Amino acid sequence: MQKRAEQTRQAIVRATAELIGDGGPGAAGLVDICRGAGVSRGALYHHFATKEAVVVAVHDEARRETTTLIDAAFGDALSGPLETAAFTALSRFGSALGRALGGDLTVRAGLQLDPDGSADPARLLRQEVLHAVRRRVSGLLPPAAPGTPGPEGQDLADLAVVVVAGLESLGRTDPAWWSPGTSDRMWRALRPLFTHPAATPEDSAAPRDPGE
Repeated sequence: MQKRAEQTRQAIVRATAELIGDGGPGAAGLVDICRGAGVSRGALYHHFATKEAVVVAVHDEARRETTTLIDAAFGDALSGPLETAAFTALSRFGSALGRALGGDLTVRAGLQLDPDGSADPARLLRQEVLHAVRRRVSGLLPPAAPGTPGPEGQDLADLAVVVVAGLESLGRTDPAWWSPGTSDRMWRALRPLFTHPAATPEDSAAPRDPGE
């Protein structure tokens, strides 16, 4: 009986995630949720006090999943050389997020929700994920030394957020942007910025060896 109740609850959450993922928060009407889950209103209210509580459940599940993705991508980043740690973590996370957005309706829907199950732009799970990525990247990229050319760590952290946010948004009209191949291609193009130490002023001014 308990297993069946959990299956019913998950069916309700999945149906809600499908509606939101494909049509936005406004698409998750009570009748449509019940129809998608194959349950009556009474069954829905047996598991959730309100329709809003179902939407909150979608947000909470998506938050757990995206937190796992971030932790998995950045958790062992410092095990390699520091100059490649940020790029390795970002490319790993970008591919994982793309796969989740393409195949996991809960993540796709949950990123459009805030903790109350509504869609306050400043409190969306999407914003929380982007802030977390920015914070993690900043922690891996020390500030550039004074007088050193090239982008500073904070600039690269901002760039990482722009790319992640852009791919997430573009994929909502063309899922090809969520494919691992697209993510890998984007990060490969940016890899030199994250992994090549900037030349010092002295190096830039030094004459080149004609034999080089």
